[in-house]
Amino acid sequence: MLGKRKNTYSSGRHRILVVSVLCLFGFCLLAQVRPAKKGEQKPAKSKVYLLHSDVLKKSPLNPDPDAQILIGNVAFRHDSVYMYCDSACFYEKTNSLEAFDNVKMVQGDTLFLYGDYLFYDGNTQIAQVRYNVRMENKNTTLLTDSLNYDRIYNLGYYFDGGTLMDEENVLTSEWGEYSPATKISVFNYDVKLVNPKFTLTSDTLRYSTATKIANILGPSDIVSDANHIYSELGFYNTQIGQAELLDRSVLTNEGKRLIGDSLFYDRVKGYGEAFDNVIMTDTVNKNMLTGDYCYYNELTKYAFATKKAVVVDYSQGDSLFMHADTLQMYTYYLNTDSMFRETRAYHKVRMYRADVQGVCDSLVFSSKDSCLTMYYDPILWNNNQQLLGEKIMIYMNDSTIDWAHIQNQALSVEQLDSTSYNQVTGKEMKAWFQGGEMRKVDVIGSVRLVYYPMESDSTLIGMNVSETSLLNMFLENRKMKKMIMSPKSNGTLYPMLQRPPEKMKLDNFVWFDYIRPLDKEDIFEWRGKKAGQELKKSNRSAVPLPNHNLFNKKK
Repeated sequence: MLGKRKNTYSSGRHRILVVSVLCLFGFCLLAQVRPAKKGEQKPAKSKVYLLHSDVLKKSPLNPDPDAQILIGNVAFRHDSVYMYCDSACFYEKTNSLEAFDNVKMVQGDTLFLYGDYLFYDGNTQIAQVRYNVRMENKNTTLLTDSLNYDRIYNLGYYFDGGTLMDEENVLTSEWGEYSPATKISVFNYDVKLVNPKFTLTSDTLRYSTATKIANILGPSDIVSDANHIYSELGFYNTQIGQAELLDRSVLTNEGKRLIGDSLFYDRVKGYGEAFDNVIMTDTVNKNMLTGDYCYYNELTKYAFATKKAVVVDYSQGDSLFMHADTLQMYTYYLNTDSMFRETRAYHKVRMYRADVQGVCDSLVFSSKDSCLTMYYDPILWNNNQQLLGEKIMIYMNDSTIDWAHIQNQALSVEQLDSTSYNQVTGKEMKAWFQGGEMRKVDVIGSVRLVYYPMESDSTLIGMNVSETSLLNMFLENRKMKKMIMSPKSNGTLYPMLQRPPEKMKLDNFVWFDYIRPLDKEDIFEWRGKKAGQELKKSNRSAVPLPNHNLFNKKK
């Protein structure tokens, strides 16, 4: 019996010694208490109460002679918070305590804090919890190894790495803080938010576990299977997948890059909107869209742009700039071998490239047949040549012109000097190109022409005026090589000094130099035809509406 009592006494002394040593170790953590801000009003002090302990002793090893060593089922209360542990050092004079092993701190039914060690100061109401720390607040859990919890501000913060989890997301960072009252958390340094559908990385992030909204406060990347978002300011609702982003944020999707002063993105519905100074680039097709408003749906591949909207095509080296009031892109038979796109420009279309310029009211380009169709009195210029009609259809081959078809009231004019113009008019014209240069032109129906033959040194011989039903012209190095009229017409050749003024221009001749775009900035300045220079009224084909029966339909 005596030996058993000695063993029990020896075991008790050993446990008191361990607790005393741990109490000494706890003093080195006091420096990490959050300092009070200047001007803050200190709360009224209240007493920390010891509620229960199986064993209460004093240890001569503790530097505080009044420290109480508590062992077994220890419980404390301070105001509305309860603290539990296996053993503790209680400093009643300083209103503080150290708790060891199976530490648990409970405040109402909203906050539960666990760890292996706790130092609690009842005067500052700051709890320092260390090792295997877990803070639980309803559906939110915070894990770390070092956490300070400020009861006055109801704020927990870690500084050596931590993880916060809720129903939607898992967030990790080097430094962070969480408020159980407001459900707001702030993260800094190597921040990572992982969601089943995307991953967000940042240096600074503010997140609400109540609304699931992440406020972006620094350089951040949001990456999913389909797209990538870069932003330095804005917010992302992780629950419904909506983002509002500022400061020239960037949305990238399958080779397309959308930038604007502000962006709105809906991940569930799959569309994005950009506002002000918008730039949308397509690295696959080598074109770019700019303007003050742009909409793009990544699910249907539909795009819409307005407010100074410009399409820039740089696939041919020299960039082609085209402006219209409204630009649209439709995709048909999506994700099938039959997929094709239509680009549409509506009203006051103007385009400029160093070698070609054009104007029309509306325009449609279809990748199905690589045809660009210009509607309502279109005009094209190439160097000193001008082409116009009621409708112009340009068929492309690998982004270069293959052939063109000018329908109704067709007129071709080539300026030779300030008074001399080669002119051809007919019901329709067909022109074939090779290597970007016109090689053959057919003029069909009611053909009339004013033509100036040249010497080999480009000296004008005279002026030829003729009429026929069909004209075939063959060109080489941009010069007329051969001309065939059917039926054959000798016409009339006037010497240069004997040209009748009334014969020098066809009755439908107009040189629209005042309409021609002068540079890429001039495409925004719409200039209509002067009174009396319009084409004759006729029953013209209207711009066909998009075929919504095929829109986003699988074949």
